[in-house]
Amino acid sequence: QVQLVESGGGLVQAGGSLRLSCAASGIWLSINTMDWYRQAPGKQRELVADFTSAGSTNYADDVKGRFTISRDNAKNTLYLQMNSLRPEDTAVYYCNLVGVTVIGTTPRPLNIWGQGTQVTVSS
Repeated sequence: QVQLVESGGGLVQAGGSLRLSCAASGIWLSINTMDWYRQAPGKQRELVADFTSAGSTNYADDVKGRFTISRDNAKNTLYLQMNSLRPEDTAVYYCNLVGVTVIGTTPRPLNIWGQGTQVTVSS
């Protein structure tokens, strides 16, 4: 069973920085993408940044230049470095993994979420 555990959230003043981590454990055959999403109160979950199997990265327009997604394959960990934080970045941040796992000997599609980590930016 594949699991994702996020950490690194907290309370920070506007202009500050945080680094989120997402540690993956379990068995998978391949990973297509690992992404960071966020959900603010009363809003839909939105994509913040993603890291594809080809090594490319994509960012939401409002975090470009401030957030950086990275991945340590040896540690099976995804990171999100967040700089110049703004009050509107306040949300629960979730890690998502899309790929292929195996159950018994049968490959199965994999799409899992972590439990989320709260980021609060004060003005």
